[in-house]
Amino acid sequence: MADTAFVAINFIRVTDEYRARFEELFGSRAHAIDAMPGFRDMQVLRPTGDAEEYLVVSRWNSEGDFRAWTGSEAFLAGHRRAFADLAEAKARGDQPPMHSDFRTYSVLCD
Repeated sequence: MADTAFVAINFIRVTDEYRARFEELFGSRAHAIDAMPGFRDMQVLRPTGDAEEYLVVSRWNSEGDFRAWTGSEAFLAGHRRAFADLAEAKARGDQPPMHSDFRTYSVLCD
């Protein structure tokens, strides 16, 4: 069995105007995910060259551990500031400053 059994990748598109705020949010994150059962590690990747999306790559012991995280109060706490930014944009009638698309993978091999 592979060392890491499950990987979740969040592909995040950010408007140019929101880029600095987005990086600030991750730079000062609550680390709520760190204590979750089954959590291995996480990387936030900044786009370079022709890439347009930030990638948030998290590794887990199992899909169940990941799903428990996304349904937890810790998940809401860890994302509260970004969710508030999205709600404020909606209240102003603006387009959201970011869009997220999760994709999940099982590890075939290392």
